[in-house]
Amino acid sequence: MSESSGGSGTSGEPAASKPGTEAGVKRKPLYHHLYFWVLLAIVAGAVVGVVAPSFAVELKPLADAFVKLIRMLIAPIIFTTVVVGIASLGNLAEAGRLGIKALAYFITMTLIALAIGLVVINVLEPGVGLNVTPDPADAAETLGSLQETPSGIVPFLLHIIPDTFVGAFADGEIIQVLFLAILSGIALTAIGEYGAGIVAAIDAIGKMVFRVVHIVLYAAPIGAFGGMAYTVGRFDLGVLGNLASLMAAFYATCLVFILVVLGGVAWVFGRFNILKFIRLIKDELLIVLGTSSSESVLPRIMAKLENAGAARSVVGLTIPTGYSFNLDGTCIYLTMGAIFIAQATNTQMSIGQQIGLLLLLLLVSKGAAGVTGAGLVTLAAGLQAFGEIPAVGIALIVGIDRFMSEARAITNLIGNAVATMVLARWEPGGRDDERFREVLEDPSLIQDIDVPEEYETPDEYAESHRQPATLPPEQTEEQTPAGR
Repeated sequence: MSESSGGSGTSGEPAASKPGTEAGVKRKPLYHHLYFWVLLAIVAGAVVGVVAPSFAVELKPLADAFVKLIRMLIAPIIFTTVVVGIASLGNLAEAGRLGIKALAYFITMTLIALAIGLVVINVLEPGVGLNVTPDPADAAETLGSLQETPSGIVPFLLHIIPDTFVGAFADGEIIQVLFLAILSGIALTAIGEYGAGIVAAIDAIGKMVFRVVHIVLYAAPIGAFGGMAYTVGRFDLGVLGNLASLMAAFYATCLVFILVVLGGVAWVFGRFNILKFIRLIKDELLIVLGTSSSESVLPRIMAKLENAGAARSVVGLTIPTGYSFNLDGTCIYLTMGAIFIAQATNTQMSIGQQIGLLLLLLLVSKGAAGVTGAGLVTLAAGLQAFGEIPAVGIALIVGIDRFMSEARAITNLIGNAVATMVLARWEPGGRDDERFREVLEDPSLIQDIDVPEEYETPDEYAESHRQPATLPPEQTEEQTPAGR
């Protein structure tokens, strides 16, 4: 690891002369970066959606195929990363301490997100005066899906346990795979040196799966193109109508939560700037924007955060758990959506009832973890369990859910990434602060790298990207000044 500090090289030069900015160092052209092609695909998809909406709707399989390619790799990545992470700790007490810290952090942030959504929707009141009667037919599909969704504490706890060991992998249930991985990691730690060979084999499998992810991500622009084209083509501006105020309020709330709440947590507890951190993970955010799914970047964000200095054990436990228990964007959506429906249907609710709804949604949001399209389904489950707000009111926001899902997914991703780097700092040896400062100042150090432990130090980057120099005839290679 480089001995530099705050972006400086090992030569002791000031941070201003980082690799990529000093003379003689050549950066990769813009078109060699993934984010460039994803951004281009998003713009192209939006244009196709406006110009040819009927054709754009037919492009949805492109996004579905890419998301399925990623999802097929999520289970083995979570299993291998968590098992190796727990085994590498070598101490079950350390793993338990990290798990307790993570859950406490997740519950706290979930409550804050729910409370902020509740406050904003009561202040702005975008549903007041609509006086609408929802059509039950529009909510039939969403309410029907509740029969397949675990709702409540006991069903949720039973759902964590898979029917068979391989069944969790076959069904792609993240929380069940995480449960098996934790048990396996604990077992391998308990048997000591006898399990070393198994841990090494699992680690090798994990590296292989990450390499497959690297290959699959070449299709990210195609998936983003299809997803954005479908979104714009299927849900044109005419669907917004009176719901535009709800969408604007939701997007503004997510933005405030990211910049103020997560920004404050990052600065106070993580000692890093949220804007620089967002710049670091911009590739992943663009992919999420195009596909409306945070799952599409789960393997990549795990690799990037590890490359940015977080310990594998912290990344392996925090990200998969956060994808089930730390859904900040979804929680904002739940309270805002529920109160909006109450306002639009003239359902009067006292402050006490709203606090009761908040606590119920806190539980329901965990009970529906891992469910595809969890936002809308979880909201419907919460309304049905609460009873005071008509569950058929979900029909009011079905038409704009796709637009709101993008903000939900982006907020969820940033929230889990921030949580990982904060929790890593709280753990002894959990974060390489020097490395983290370097990549925050110069994200190109890990640009387009999707495999853990495959990054370059600043000096290695400078060497591998150095433009060849032509030596004068009278100057030999041995006479070349060092470090040029």
